[in-house]
Amino acid sequence: MKRRVPLFLLTAALAALLVAPAYCAAPQYSFDGADDYLFGRPTSDDAIYEWENPNVDRSKNTALIPPGFGTPTSYLPNSGEYLTPNLVPGALNGGLVNQVGSVGNPNGGTSTNAAGSGYPAADTSITLDSSGFPTVNGGGSTGGQTVAFTEVTPNFYYSNGSLGTLKIPSISLTVGVYEGTSSAPLLKGAGHFEGTSIWLGNVCLAGHNRGVRNDFGKIHTLKSGDTITFTTALGTMTYAVTSVSKVAVTDTSGLSATADNQITLYTCVENQPAYRWCVKAAGI
Repeated sequence: MKRRVPLFLLTAALAALLVAPAYCAAPQYSFDGADDYLFGRPTSDDAIYEWENPNVDRSKNTALIPPGFGTPTSYLPNSGEYLTPNLVPGALNGGLVNQVGSVGNPNGGTSTNAAGSGYPAADTSITLDSSGFPTVNGGGSTGGQTVAFTEVTPNFYYSNGSLGTLKIPSISLTVGVYEGTSSAPLLKGAGHFEGTSIWLGNVCLAGHNRGVRNDFGKIHTLKSGDTITFTTALGTMTYAVTSVSKVAVTDTSGLSATADNQITLYTCVENQPAYRWCVKAAGI
């Protein structure tokens, strides 16, 4: 009987150890629950709407033909030529809404010339005096200034519809010249200002400098003395650049008839619709 007591006590001690709670000396940890936004967003959020002008014309009247791939304005928004130029807002009033690469009226209002080109109109009031010489503003042989002038006639037109060919070697330019400065002739090449001379005196031309055609894109880089040639049915006239200037779109002085032979080139100024580049070259 005495031998069983220690065994009983040992068994009771082991049972007490198993029943007693176990405590650990290791540090205690706690974990935060997930944030609310991970459990789903509420469906009662107010939608945010941005106001959009409902009066924007999105019809074909304002549709653009995009510029060609790789052209200088191929990456610019709202660039290219109008799909229906005759339907553009303001076209019936003689003006075109301005666009990148276009020579439309810069302010979208009434154009400064009858063709709606955005270029100043030429002085067409040239008359002949009693001696048969052209005069400016109908002044006659006594009151007017005698000028050189050659009128465009059917004999000047080539079979392709052009009036001649303009070449500027320093900027690697060779381009045909067509009558008028509206959209149609400028899509073919350079345009000749109606009412200005085509051979003797002041020959005035305009051209695109960006977009589908950028024939005149580098004329503002010309230097004094650079040569320009203009070939027509009468032959080839050679000129030397005398000035390159930025003029207001309303400045018509460059289109005036002159006694000496010269050529005047116009093109737009990028991002400055109120101005034009004007290059003058004298006959040599």
